[in-house]
Amino acid sequence: MIDSHCHLDRLKIPDGETLDDSLARAAEEGVHGFLNVCIDLENFNEVLRIANADSRIQCSVGVHPNEMEMQEPTMDDLLQRVAENNKVVAIGETGLDYHYITETESLEQQRNRFRTHIRAAKECNKPLIIHTREAREDTIRVMREEGAEQCGGVMHCFTENWEMASQALDLGFYLSFSGIITFNSAAELREVVKKVPEERLLIETDSPYLAPVPYRGKPNQPAYVRQVAEKVAELRGWSVEEVDRITTENFMRLFQL
Repeated sequence: MIDSHCHLDRLKIPDGETLDDSLARAAEEGVHGFLNVCIDLENFNEVLRIANADSRIQCSVGVHPNEMEMQEPTMDDLLQRVAENNKVVAIGETGLDYHYITETESLEQQRNRFRTHIRAAKECNKPLIIHTREAREDTIRVMREEGAEQCGGVMHCFTENWEMASQALDLGFYLSFSGIITFNSAAELREVVKKVPEERLLIETDSPYLAPVPYRGKPNQPAYVRQVAEKVAELRGWSVEEVDRITTENFMRLFQL
């Protein structure tokens, strides 16, 4: 199976171990592909270095909406990195996150940055990786205004309701689910998992964040995408092998691999 969204450059690796050890542990659990997602330009070279070192790893380029003090990306910044590196398969992560930021000026900065990423993705024909939190209406509105359906992409670590899910699906986007679906508090989200068309479904860890049950509260790692797959299998009435096959095919199709 494939961990469609992780931050390998930020893993909490135990003393005496290396990233290779973490990837080997993932392989033991049947995880053989990884998308190493960039959240700021300052660390892009490290994100890319990790991808270049292993044929199983792809990467993205983008600036997370919460990274307010980092370099503000231009279309040229994003497009140059895509053009120069065939390991870059997506633009993002980008989007809107209103959980921590409430100032009008900062919210507008987020929206403008989001628009820049969408325009770059359309220009280079790469899918978007979208992060959204407490910004349902504005996220969909900006996506529609900028024609995000022209490049498509994925709503990563999806935690919203079916109404937003259906709007994203109508725009041609995939939905990716993380270990949050194993949390006791995620009953509504599990209903969304049951409804998503199988050809639009992805799984991820978002490691080192949001470890699934029974590892909740500990640093997440790519090996734990198996727990996500097992929960999806339970909810959909599939085998884990079916989840593996379906989500792997979806990943390869979305990211043009």
